[in-house]
Formats: sequence, C-alpha cells, structure tokens
Amino acid sequence: MNGAGMVEKRGWGLWLTHGLLLLGVALVCFPIYVTLVASTVTQQDIVQPPLPLIPGSHAIENYSKALWSGVNTPVWRMLMNSTVMALGITIGKIIISLLSAYAIVYFRFPGRSFCFWTIFLTLMLPVEVRIVPTYEVVAGFGLLNSYAGLTLPLIASATATFLFRQFFM
Repeated sequence: MNGAGMVEKRGWGLWLTHGLLLLGVALVCFPIYVTLVASTVTQQDIVQPPLPLIPGSHAIENYSKALWSGVNTPVWRMLMNSTVMALGITIGKIIISLLSAYAIVYFRFPGRSFCFWTIFLTLMLPVEVRIVPTYEVVAGFGLLNSYAGLTLPLIASATATFLFRQFFM
C-alpha cells in the first residue's frame, strides 16, 4: 500500500476552517476583553459612549478598591468565604465518601447491597428536587447563615462514594 489515499489535503478548506475557528474564539473572548478593559477605566469613561477598547490607567486603583473596601462587602472576604467553604466541602466529601465506600466494600453486614443501591439511586435526584428539603433541615438545626449550614448539606456525595467503591473493588 502506497498510502496515497491517506494524504491530507490542504488548501482553502484548511484556511476557511481555521478562519472560522479564530472568528469563533474572537466572538467568545471579546466580551471578556471588554470587561477587563472596563475594569481599568473610571466609571465616567464607561458611561460615556463610545466604550474604550484600550486599557486605562486606573487598574491598580480600581482593583485595590474592590479588593479591600468593596461596595457592600470587600472581595477579599468573599474569597475567604469561598476558600473556607471549598476546603470544608472537599475534605468532608473525601472523608465521608472514603468511609462509606470502604464500609460497603470490605465490611459484611445485613443490608449492605441495599445501602449501596440507596446511595446510588440518589445520583438520579436533580439538585432542584433537594433544595427545599435541604433548606428545611438546615433551618431546623438552626444553621442558617453559617459555614456549617452551607457546607454540611454538600458533603454527602453519591458520586464520590461510587467512584471510591469502584476503586476499592
């Protein structure tokens, strides 16, 4: 076999494909670019047409004002809240899922299969179905407006339990 049928054709089709892809990338990235430029100019520059497309000289001033003082809440506080929540949910999810998967795989107890399938069936419940009951439970425990109320309902993970179970098996 000489491989003549495997030669890749190059020409206008290749250029057209790449041109369309670059146009799509520009279309997706342009709003992000405009947002970044808008964050480097004054509010007066933003509200007066035309919107500048070249970064301004107020970037450090604007970012430090947003980070440390903010309008209602400084951004650094929101970043810390997100970090605490993300770490709490991640560590809790790993611990709970590891323990439950380990128990299902290595311990022999009555209802072991039922426990696994009950956990597995919760994968089919969309988040929207669980919002109101989760709120009711958190409110019932008095955990509204707290880290525990935000993180504890998200710690149990059927997906992670299933994946750890498959790993242990």
